[in-house]
Amino acid sequence: MIPPDLVEEVVVNILRTAVTTLPSDVVSELQKAEAEESDEIARTQISTILENVRRAGEIAVPMCQDTGIPLFFVSGGCISEIEDAIKRGVVRATEEVPLRPNVVHPLTRRNAGNNLGIEMPHVNYSPGPRDYVDITVMPKGAGSENMSALRMLVPSEGIRGVKSFVLDTVVSAGSRPCPPTIVGVGIGGSSDIAMTLAKKALLRPLNVRNPHAELQALEEELLAAINQTGIGPMGLGGKTTSLGVRIDMAHCHTASLPVAVNLQCWAARKASARIFLDGRVTYSTEGFW
Repeated sequence: MIPPDLVEEVVVNILRTAVTTLPSDVVSELQKAEAEESDEIARTQISTILENVRRAGEIAVPMCQDTGIPLFFVSGGCISEIEDAIKRGVVRATEEVPLRPNVVHPLTRRNAGNNLGIEMPHVNYSPGPRDYVDITVMPKGAGSENMSALRMLVPSEGIRGVKSFVLDTVVSAGSRPCPPTIVGVGIGGSSDIAMTLAKKALLRPLNVRNPHAELQALEEELLAAINQTGIGPMGLGGKTTSLGVRIDMAHCHTASLPVAVNLQCWAARKASARIFLDGRVTYSTEGFW
């Protein structure tokens, strides 16, 4: 069994890393966008983002004042009291990093001040190998999360309907999710599964291809179309509205076609740890692929 105290310490570490260090795949795409951007205002915005990321890493402070809500993805084997350990880690990170206490009661708006609440931090579990546990945190800010959208298409709308819905969602969002964004798309399953898929899709690094050829082609087509909208960095115009499109899918009912879009801002924060049964820990800002 993996000791809960080790999980708690790992959670503090990955939360600190996630909010202060942007994954290298995202930095590379921002640098590429800066080099290719011909619009001076857009290039200045991207340069400022990159400078902000550099300074955040150097002085180990959050790169954005909105340090998000704590969303965790856990897979693997044997561990005891994992949720309690994650909660303790979140409380410590909120004080030690520090993180902004963003978690409130949805109706009364009461804030406990420690980023804990009902179903928060939220932990998504999936099966995996029994000799280690992977824990990934994705602090999700409100600016991008508020632009989430779900539509239950009818099957006859098909792939054309999927494309239209994704593009309409991005255009409607405009500057509000702090572009350049990463666009997560979930197709199929049921309504709740589709949105979970859209969020999980954001965990795949920008330099890792989709294992499904048809989805890879759709990602490329949608990215090209999104970047032709001219929304640009921070909504001020330019070539780079999105750094990438990530799509995941599940089989669905014959009479439905759920599609969900979950946008991520340029601060595509995430960090992972793999905890082995012997106590060894491996860390990554890009996950384990």
